[in-house]
Amino acid sequence: MNKNKLSQLESLLFAVGKPMTIKDLAIALSLSEDETGEMIKFLQAKMNSDESGLHLAISSQKVQLVSNPSNGKFLRDYFKDELNSELTKPSLETLTIIAYRQPISKEELEQIRGVNCSLILRNLLIRGYIEAHDDKNSLATTYFVTIDFLRHLGIDSVENLPDFAKLNSDDNLRKLLEENITENSEK
Repeated sequence: MNKNKLSQLESLLFAVGKPMTIKDLAIALSLSEDETGEMIKFLQAKMNSDESGLHLAISSQKVQLVSNPSNGKFLRDYFKDELNSELTKPSLETLTIIAYRQPISKEELEQIRGVNCSLILRNLLIRGYIEAHDDKNSLATTYFVTIDFLRHLGIDSVENLPDFAKLNSDDNLRKLLEENITENSEK
């Protein structure tokens, strides 16, 4: 078994953070579906022990890294405290960018903020302030604010945010993001 491909599989599942089909994983790894399936079985046997905090879940030809089910109560208690706490400054910045620039991809968010936003996005998703949509055309997940977020602010539309029209249609930022995304996809 190719250890490099196994490492890539594990990293990809961790980074994506959502279920992926075996077919999509095979394409990403440049392997056959059978080879990918064997690697998934190996990884599942390696990870799905009581001592491991991460498990590999497989359902309907989809695979995802998940937390160990025996840690469920611990995680619920932790996130309950987390959800009742104030939003951090980075979370507020990310939420503001999403509100003004939606729909926006994780890559665009990270271009604007200059840092990885994975944990912040997860936190905002858990709180119900944003939702994710898979864009089939670009194969990217885009983020939008939710009605719960609008209700929390006491407004009925993002257009009611201060200077929304001006900040939402900033052509300079749009051009810069498009250039950066094009440059990164060519690498």
